Amino acid sequence: MSDKGFDEDRKITFEEVSRATGIHRTTLTKVANQKGYNASTDIIDKLCDYFSVPVEKLIEHIPSSRNESV
Repeated sequence: MSDKGFDEDRKITFEEVSRATGIHRTTLTKVANQKGYNASTDIIDKLCDYFSVPVEKLIEHIPSSRNESV
């Protein structure tokens, strides 16, 4: 949000993103502030479209510290 706001020389709010994407403002707050929040691919896709960025600009895979076999 800060990058888009900087590029457009204005403040981007959760309310604005919510209106433009159809994602509830509470969900946006959780995505932004809760480490490990499990956002659906639909939400990620809408955010990628809104911010005009590839998925890797929004999310990062952090390997589990547990030794799990797949």
